[in-house]
Amino acid sequence: GEQHCGMLLAQENFLSELGKLFQRTRTAGSVFITFKRCAPTDVKGKKNPGTEGEVNCLVRAQISKKKISTLIHTKDQVRFQMAFSNALKSHLDGLKKKEKKAKKLAGQKN
Repeated sequence: GEQHCGMLLAQENFLSELGKLFQRTRTAGSVFITFKRCAPTDVKGKKNPGTEGEVNCLVRAQISKKKISTLIHTKDQVRFQMAFSNALKSHLDGLKKKEKKAKKLAGQKN
């Protein structure tokens, strides 16, 4: 199976560390976040019986060499999504708006 990079954290710890990553990149840099579907498996990579239809989600965040990740189980996905959304709202207030080009807009109006 595929190895995940970085530290696998509990959901609350992941969100806390994610906030720290956002703080470190506040003036410069980017935080890369990926979501990956994964089937529930045991330690040896075999499917767990009784987990048919369940889909877990591996969430990773990375800045330069610092990587963190967490595993979200099916039953926790809505709660995590709400907490994740709140984390984004509270830390993404420094984004710059793109400047619209006046020439481009003037050329499109007919």
